[in-house]
Amino acid sequence: MTMVQPPRHRLGPLTVVSLLLAVFSLFIGPMPASAADPGSGTEVDSAAESGWWTPTARPEPDSQINVTGEPFKGTDAQGRVRGFVDAHDHIMSNEGFGGRLICGKAFSEQGVADALKDCPEHYPDGSLALFDMITKGGDGKHDPHGWPTFKDWPAHDSLTHQQNYYAWIERAWRGGQRVLVNDLVTNGVICSVYFFKDRGCDEMDAIRLEAKKTYEMQDFVDRMYGGPGKGWFRIVTSSAQAREVIEQGKLAVVLGVETSEPFGCKQILDVAQCSKADIDRGLDELKNLGVSSMFLCHKFDNALCGVRFDSGTLGTAINVGQFLSTGTFWKTETCRGPQRDNPIGNASAAQAEQQLPKGVSVPTYASGAQCNTRGLTGLGEYAVRGMMKRGMMLELDHMSVKAAGQAFDLLESASYPGVISSHSWMDMSWTERLYKLGGFIGRYMSGSEGFSAEAKDTDALREKYDVGLGYGTDMNGVGGWPGPRGADTPNPVTYPFRSADGGSVIDKQTTGERTWDFNTDGAAHYGMVPDWIEDIRIVGGQGVVDDLFAGAESYLRTWGNAEKHDPGRNLASGATVTASTTQWWNPFVSFAPGKSVDGDKATRWASEWKENQWLRIDLGSAKPVGRVTLDWEDAYAKSYRVELSQDGSTWRTAWSTDSGDGGLDTARFDITQARHVRIQGVQRGTDWGYSLREVGVYGG
Repeated sequence: MTMVQPPRHRLGPLTVVSLLLAVFSLFIGPMPASAADPGSGTEVDSAAESGWWTPTARPEPDSQINVTGEPFKGTDAQGRVRGFVDAHDHIMSNEGFGGRLICGKAFSEQGVADALKDCPEHYPDGSLALFDMITKGGDGKHDPHGWPTFKDWPAHDSLTHQQNYYAWIERAWRGGQRVLVNDLVTNGVICSVYFFKDRGCDEMDAIRLEAKKTYEMQDFVDRMYGGPGKGWFRIVTSSAQAREVIEQGKLAVVLGVETSEPFGCKQILDVAQCSKADIDRGLDELKNLGVSSMFLCHKFDNALCGVRFDSGTLGTAINVGQFLSTGTFWKTETCRGPQRDNPIGNASAAQAEQQLPKGVSVPTYASGAQCNTRGLTGLGEYAVRGMMKRGMMLELDHMSVKAAGQAFDLLESASYPGVISSHSWMDMSWTERLYKLGGFIGRYMSGSEGFSAEAKDTDALREKYDVGLGYGTDMNGVGGWPGPRGADTPNPVTYPFRSADGGSVIDKQTTGERTWDFNTDGAAHYGMVPDWIEDIRIVGGQGVVDDLFAGAESYLRTWGNAEKHDPGRNLASGATVTASTTQWWNPFVSFAPGKSVDGDKATRWASEWKENQWLRIDLGSAKPVGRVTLDWEDAYAKSYRVELSQDGSTWRTAWSTDSGDGGLDTARFDITQARHVRIQGVQRGTDWGYSLREVGVYGG
């Protein structure tokens, strides 16, 4: 197909600074509150401990783990796995963005001194650490030397240095974590405008490289334990594999994707730069790489869906980046329901705006119009259906509320449970809608007070749907992490402390000459996850930790149900259909009732422009019916009923609504034997009649 060429603009240094502001929240959204405070305790020497969880050798030099005790295995008395779930992490993001945005590697055969090196341009004092200047403020200066002092990094507010060193992940595993979702991540626009890089900016190339490096890290850990399959870091591609790994007491690592232009699906001047064939090839490739979950859009509107906005000056900077990438700015409209995108506002980002072409300016947005006009596109719908067909889990975070609502409609029409909100970037009024489907939620790794409060807000829903809770650390994701609550807090983390299962003892973490104390350092790196959870126990109570500890079973339930999902046979396909009236105005186009069950969304039934019209489907014989899906054309019903009958004469209402808004509706009700199904329109939503592209009838 012929591609529309992007608008060309010369990018100056100020553009780089402006667009890099966008990266400040490129991977997540909320900035965390505080985390923990002072404590004391005896040092625990884990080096002398041995067991199946202890490697025969480590690279030299290396970090300490500072955890003793055997990791728990097996299941509980009810046969459920246990453990914490990090539903959103970026182990390999140092390989994205051209390779020089996040400094340091997750592992090295030469040990920690080689892995945790600063970026070359940060030497000798950080004067050229441009990204540091933007993400942390100030002049960016810092001590670039990691090993052995680690004077200035990693830190909870240092967003450019590797936080996912393998030994720190090992400490989190030893502390009770059993699932880690490693989201392969990059952004081509940020890569293209950043001065320092040592590779190209193609997003899919970066995804492939990060996947390759994750498998290499698995091999690296395996070698320390005697060979393939023997290490604790296990990449899994099915829920059954994950369950087996967790029952062995090891860490199940799930590959996900979070990028702005998956499969090359960007849009330029509102023209898609990919096709359905590109989506199929891309999804198949990701499955072959071992990817099990993904985002369809992230920060910039693309050919698949519109995004949830960022706010303030940052939002304006990202909006400029969107224009430079796509040729269009975000467009807003009055929200159609209670859900909202983040407000854009009209904040100035002068340096970014100066880089726009002459005569082009960032639009002014009305305060009452807070929702992105762009929802899920036809290609986006195709991608969602493709993910369902492949048993993949869809990440809703970063979708506009319009796109997320349409994605919910699709998932509900098929009763598909594979839906995830991993890091607090979905409108939380949709929590019950997600749980009804069978999905899983992780909250962003914020301070213990804020995290605990958010967890308690949805206690009743988790109890109602019998689900656990996850967290999304977003380490290496440039979001910021819990800072210390202060040395004088009255309820500090006291070292050493016991893990949530009670079987391990966790002391302060030491790497080289540096020892981190959560009370005074906060969540400086991934190894501090157990300390953060202990702080949540102290601040939020054991109930929050218990819900987190139930996360592994809930996550695997969502995944497993998605893998074995069967949408059922459409009982209406090819059935005999009649209607009260049929619109006629063109001898070359038919709107006959049967067009609503022919499997072709390009055709439709349309009634005359009157109230109280109906469409009736004869299933041929009585069958169990429990779900009816209705794909409305623009002429939709605001008020209508789904009615069932055994004989075609006596009807009972199975489901009704007075607040229809068009699009894709799913009516669920108790499974009932019926031969006839009738859609009875009561009130039109437009001045036209009623029109349905497709109707589906299912057993449940």
